[in-house]
Amino acid sequence: MKNAEEIQAAKAKVLDATLRVFNAKGLKFTMDDIAAEVSMSKKTIYVLFEDKQSMFMAMVDYCFDGIKEGERKVLENPNLNTVEKIRTILGVLPDGYKDVNFSLLYELREKYPDIYDAVEERLETGWEGTIELLERGMREGVIRPINVALFKSVFEAALEQFFRRDVLVRNQIGYADALQEVVDILVDGIRA
Repeated sequence: MKNAEEIQAAKAKVLDATLRVFNAKGLKFTMDDIAAEVSMSKKTIYVLFEDKQSMFMAMVDYCFDGIKEGERKVLENPNLNTVEKIRTILGVLPDGYKDVNFSLLYELREKYPDIYDAVEERLETGWEGTIELLERGMREGVIRPINVALFKSVFEAALEQFFRRDVLVRNQIGYADALQEVVDILVDGIRA
């Protein structure tokens, strides 16, 4: 690989493949599975990622960076009013991740606790834009006065329960649909 741009593109290709294979096999996937999915040699993958754990850590950042990019687009969209922005920003999920079984992330807790901790940390941080929207909504009178810290905690707790329990599997609901239902409940519950 010649330059940083090519390396980043190759990493993104591997991480997208890792998400697909992880969704299909959970933690039982192998580097051979990734190599086959991405039509790349294992040797090349190991040049990009030291091992499976470093690839998982990169996958966490890749996923959450995609979500943050989606949030940025929502915040900058002049065609959405404040309530529409709140509803949309809470439900941001990049297109490539809509079918990923995020409940498999709970498996990470046992085998890769550092990676699971990174997931939890990313869930709990980066709320500045959403908090500003909630505060703007209260100033505009389009949502009722709420305790923003409590709202954030309720939302985070709902997402963490998706990872920790089989509630989505038992109720045959995908993560994207469950996320949208939580957003609808929270946003409609706070509207003035």
